[in-house]
Amino acid sequence: MTTLTTFPSIFVPLVGLVFPAIAMASLSLHVQKNKIFKIC
Repeated sequence: MTTLTTFPSIFVPLVGLVFPAIAMASLSLHVQKNKIFKIC
């Protein structure tokens, strides 16, 4: 029963901090790749 109570405390930082960080990093890399291709 203790694992069920600790589940939200693991998923809240994961969804709130890690997932947006990965999404923003991948988006910025995608934009940088497109800008490089458009300049060349």
